[in-house]
Amino acid sequence: METDKQLFGENKQSNGRCNEPKHVKDIKAESKNANGHPNLIQATFQKMFHLDVPDKPKSTKSSSNTSSESEEDKGESNVPRGEKRLSSTTAGSKLRFQKLPTGSHAHNLQPSKRAHRVSAILRELGFISHNHYEEQTQPSHSNASSEKSSRSECSFAEKYGTCREIIGKGAFGIVRIAHKAEAKTPGGKLFAVKEFRRRHNEPTKKYIKRLTSEFCISSSLHHLNVIDTLDLMQDTQGKYCEVMEYCAGGDLYSLIVASGGLELEEADCFFGQLINGVKYLHDNGVAHRDLKPENLLLTAAGCLKITDFGNGECFRMAWETQAHLSRGVCGSEPYIAPEEFTGNWFDPRLVDIWACGIIYMCMITGRHLWRIAKWQEDGQYRLYTEAKADGRVLSQFQGLNNGRRRVMNKIIEPNPKLRVTAEQITQDSWFAKIVICFRPLSTGSSGVAGTCCASSHQESVLSNNYNVVS
Repeated sequence: METDKQLFGENKQSNGRCNEPKHVKDIKAESKNANGHPNLIQATFQKMFHLDVPDKPKSTKSSSNTSSESEEDKGESNVPRGEKRLSSTTAGSKLRFQKLPTGSHAHNLQPSKRAHRVSAILRELGFISHNHYEEQTQPSHSNASSEKSSRSECSFAEKYGTCREIIGKGAFGIVRIAHKAEAKTPGGKLFAVKEFRRRHNEPTKKYIKRLTSEFCISSSLHHLNVIDTLDLMQDTQGKYCEVMEYCAGGDLYSLIVASGGLELEEADCFFGQLINGVKYLHDNGVAHRDLKPENLLLTAAGCLKITDFGNGECFRMAWETQAHLSRGVCGSEPYIAPEEFTGNWFDPRLVDIWACGIIYMCMITGRHLWRIAKWQEDGQYRLYTEAKADGRVLSQFQGLNNGRRRVMNKIIEPNPKLRVTAEQITQDSWFAKIVICFRPLSTGSSGVAGTCCASSHQESVLSNNYNVVS
């Protein structure tokens, strides 16, 4: 579920590099294309899983549609990685993405057994950044603590059922599925349970502040495209668990890896949902600061949910009118906006917008645009900035129609002063034409952001509610 894995390459977290197994490095060395850009999907699948992953054919528009094209729809006959991605699906099988005669579409994202296997192997290969912390030895329990553990276990089981298999790992800890039998619900109800790992030698107060800050932000947000956070509880070992709604479709990262890139309309739908969710966050004074495909969950029907607010911050309280600026680097490097590396103050909303553009390009190309948005360190990013300065189009953008290209140019804008906001994106003519499966009834601000900032008062309130021991 929520993980710190990195997409398709040897990327690094802002807090340091992760060591990679030799066989992963060998695969990466073999998978460089003519431009020196890594495409690990095909090489990894073929060499490690013995799967046949052919290159995707490039798409061409049918002649019947040519005459009815608008100016914005022109120019996508050469879409990167191809628009037709499901041609190899066997007859009779249910399509992952299906266009309907009505002009709408349907998603079918029930993860297959192979997808689970691939995801598990990718995790073991190091495509997740594993920041392991030694588990502290649990002291022997007294009678009183045993009673407390028994009560905690009973309370959790009564509310959310029994925790089962692990579905996600990361520096924070693990995520399990909890199953609760219900007479009214055939097969019972599923929840995602995030177990917060206490870092080695981390003071109790800092541990509590870290997890309660995330909980206070996520539990205060209520939107169709934001994960529903239900509870914060302690397990029998004293670890804190955050209970969330379960998304059966997995995460966007796994979908991109399994498909090698999404269909344009499919990517548009997810992008539209992402922008709607981000706009809601920003309207309520919250910046995510770590948007990436791993932190975007999907229901089986294709509803996108923003999750993992571990790096989230409140840039404006409910009673304030001016946004507070941020400083410092956080997140995963391919998605980090260039202004974060300058050491200067910046608007946290605009770094979220930058990440949305990178995510969209990942969806349609199946790869990153670059490893890091630093002119001196990344040749791909340097070529991009030079192309923008000269008024040329980046090769990855050349297959996009005018509308998509225009919006991506405004989103992936190195100068944050020229970058568009979520509000401006939703008002764009191309965005207005996107067929989005799931739209919230209301996208207005709920004014809940005033409860989202961790403080001593917040810790006191949570201590009373969850028996936190400082």
